[in-house]
Amino acid sequence: MRNAAIWSMAMAGAAVAMALGGPVEPAVAAGATLVVAPTGDDSGPGTLDRPLRTIQRAVDLARPGDTISVRGGTYALTDNITIATSGTASQPITLSPYQGERVVVDGEKLPAGHTPVGGSIPRAERGAVHMEASHWRISGLEIVNGPYGVYCDGCNSNVFARLSTHDNYESGFQLQGASSNNQILNLDSYGNRDPRKNGESADGLAVKEGSGSGNLVRGARLWNNVDDGFDAWKFASPITIENTVAYGNGFNRWNFPDFAGDGNGFKLGGGSPAPAVSHTVRGSVSFKNAKHGFTDNGNPGSLALSRNSTYANAGTGFDADVSAGTARLTGNLAIADQRPAAVGSGTVADGNSWNLGGTWNAASVLSTDPAPLTGPRSADGSLPKAPAFLVPRSGTAVGARF
Repeated sequence: MRNAAIWSMAMAGAAVAMALGGPVEPAVAAGATLVVAPTGDDSGPGTLDRPLRTIQRAVDLARPGDTISVRGGTYALTDNITIATSGTASQPITLSPYQGERVVVDGEKLPAGHTPVGGSIPRAERGAVHMEASHWRISGLEIVNGPYGVYCDGCNSNVFARLSTHDNYESGFQLQGASSNNQILNLDSYGNRDPRKNGESADGLAVKEGSGSGNLVRGARLWNNVDDGFDAWKFASPITIENTVAYGNGFNRWNFPDFAGDGNGFKLGGGSPAPAVSHTVRGSVSFKNAKHGFTDNGNPGSLALSRNSTYANAGTGFDADVSAGTARLTGNLAIADQRPAAVGSGTVADGNSWNLGGTWNAASVLSTDPAPLTGPRSADGSLPKAPAFLVPRSGTAVGARF
């Protein structure tokens, strides 16, 4: 079963590092490559000419240092993909498409996705990809129609790059539990909804209900999800978010009765009581959401929001009004929100558009058209260029730049 590598792990690691914009872990030793194809056979050796049939079979066989290379096609699941074996820091396990082919993981047939209103999803059935493992590099997959797209609980030191998680029956990507040092890079997560809860909890990306230092989100786009774009509810350790986009969240596109979607672009805390956590958000934008652009959601911690932009949110652009909070807002831009900011007595706000005086409206920026930013990604997976979007005509150094 454990055939000699068709491609060395070092070459696979280099390709992933290039897609991520640079190396993310130390060089790794070569391991075996397991090939999967829709026409394969799970009793085969997993070679290029005799591939395996299911991703799960390859996951079960993989050991530290191995690569799982998936041929293009749609993989319709009858049971979720469960990842329980970890790699190591020097020998992570890689899961990615073969030579950039389009791989769709479809969870429509998983019964947990069709849980009735008021029901709950058993923990083991959460996610088209259910992961409780560390030291993986997973990239380039499209994950749809699952009971969650990716559900990762107790996951450490993983790299998730260039994933697309959309039209799932819960959050597109959820990281929770004791999880640290994960990188979520260039994620597109959209159209996720939760009929069983009438829109109460399906986010584009949720890092919630847990703790763990060193988690990073960069280059994500989170849009048209039924609840929030990003949700950090009850996550007790700082998260860093950079160069990320959230828009169009919280609208009832599915005609759910008793609609319960929140509609924040970035929800940066919450709980009863909400833990005090010092999340950092920089160079990001939130626009046309049903509620706030950025909200502390009751988090009394020292949030740091710098050089972010909001536009045309139905609520407040920057909602940081917890009186016990010690948030710091610097160099942010708010345009055409219901109100630009709500700042509590413990919050320091300086150099933001609402502090600078003058008129800040749609005419104050070069463009309010998001089309360049919402178009196809660059070849390396990075966000497309949008050099005029929400950039002040005056050249004032406030807001994000894309």
